[in-house]
Amino acid sequence: MFVRMCDSAGPVAGGRDDSCDLLCLDLEKAEVLRQALPPASALEQAALAAKALADPTRLRVALALGDGGELCVCDLAWIAERPDKLVSHHVRLLRSAGLVESRREGKLVMCSLTEAGAALLAAVASPAAGVAS
Repeated sequence: MFVRMCDSAGPVAGGRDDSCDLLCLDLEKAEVLRQALPPASALEQAALAAKALADPTRLRVALALGDGGELCVCDLAWIAERPDKLVSHHVRLLRSAGLVESRREGKLVMCSLTEAGAALLAAVASPAAGVAS
């Protein structure tokens, strides 16, 4: 069944072309898509992960891990051209977002991308997005 509910929404505010001039809802299709969305908690987690790569230093660290595999924080600081304390802070944020895992090896902290981190990095840092690793 195809139901279309339409009502005039009036003129577009400010002459912008990013909203409809007519309120028109394909209720059946819209409801199927709405029901298929993940729960709010999963969307929140995905948004936090995406936000973790929204900082240039964290993106630089993630790109280095994507290309170099497992690296220590000292190497990451050198590669990212940032102080080690700052890189350590950003690694903690990436780890809390589930994008990086770390382990202690003696006095070194070794870091690597998680599977989720590698997948998100591939989506964000693709040649199509203008960032290639």
